[in-house]
Amino acid sequence: MGMVYADIELINADDLALVRKQIIEDVDVKKMHISMLVDSGAYMLCINETIQEQLDLPLIEKRKAQLANGSIEEYDVVGPIFLKFKNRTATCNAMVLHGDSEPLLGSIPMEEMDVLIHPLRQELIVNPEHPYFAQLKLK
Repeated sequence: MGMVYADIELINADDLALVRKQIIEDVDVKKMHISMLVDSGAYMLCINETIQEQLDLPLIEKRKAQLANGSIEEYDVVGPIFLKFKNRTATCNAMVLHGDSEPLLGSIPMEEMDVLIHPLRQELIVNPEHPYFAQLKLK
């Protein structure tokens, strides 16, 4: 299977909370559409420093992660980020990769949105068993 990309909207979730409290207007919410590599081998959402800066996401903590080559690196974790894909949403934190590294959509936000990788079409799709809403397992 080749690489799969998906168009994802990323939104600063703190800004959405300020809109609900009528502190800022909708037009002031920081958001962007990006093409992300869908990586079911990665757990978390991974963004780069440029995306973090543009969305103005605050540091939550530092966390270590093991890379594909086996090395362990420490990364900033920022958030919260509200994600949108088709009729699905998720809210999560993200690890910040260095520089302009390629952003990754990991398995945790994929599970929350109830989306799947379609291997023949090589694309991210809404789970056909639940086409109108995300369904999660609680057990």
